[in-house]
Amino acid sequence: MHELFDLSGKIAVVTGSNRGLGKSMALGLASAGANIVVIARNIAAEVLEEIRDQGVEAEGINFDLSNFDEYESLVDNIITRFGKIDILVNNAGVQSRHPSVEFPKKDWDFVMDINANAVFFMSQAVGKHMIERGSGKIINLASMLSFEGGYTVPAYAASKGAVMQFSQSLSNEWAKLGININCIAPGYFTTDMNTAIVEDEKRFNSIIERIPAGRWGEPDDLKGVVIFLASKASDYMNGYTVAVDGGYLGR
Repeated sequence: MHELFDLSGKIAVVTGSNRGLGKSMALGLASAGANIVVIARNIAAEVLEEIRDQGVEAEGINFDLSNFDEYESLVDNIITRFGKIDILVNNAGVQSRHPSVEFPKKDWDFVMDINANAVFFMSQAVGKHMIERGSGKIINLASMLSFEGGYTVPAYAASKGAVMQFSQSLSNEWAKLGININCIAPGYFTTDMNTAIVEDEKRFNSIIERIPAGRWGEPDDLKGVVIFLASKASDYMNGYTVAVDGGYLGR
């Protein structure tokens, strides 16, 4: 592997990496040499084995990201075990669909807590450690709905818009301290979160018609960009959102 993309010896923390996009990104980072800490509510042992098959270390931590008061101890435990955190991928996310006129507050709060608040406060907790070391890569998951309003998903759109904006705010403060904060905005991907759209044939086909690539994304399509943003190759990128969407935004 070219040295610009070599992550050998790096410690990468990936939230929500039991399946889908998070799992593929964790495997991608591992393929570049990074040791992986998987954070999820229920760790799948087979995922850790898949990561270890890449020849790196992998450890899982069962953790509920809504427990904001425990973030400091979570980060301390990771540093005690691995000595450092080089890369943080804030991938964990949830969805809730309701017409806006009847969107329940409890669902709004849940989506905002996991998709926006957890991303900010994990970045804050890990960022303190990275600032002390003078280096680090934080990669936050934005969305096409960071740019658009979506349909019956106002909380999700609000949360992903927030992620893109506060990632720029963090970059403004931390870039000079050696920290890179960037976002990945996946387009339409065949994941569990999009099951409702995939099963709606009319909606599914209308989206494909707008994607110049002529297909929905697969989780493995994110491996390259996450390696890039975690590596030296992106050292002069900061506060930017990379759309991985098959050209969707260009239409």
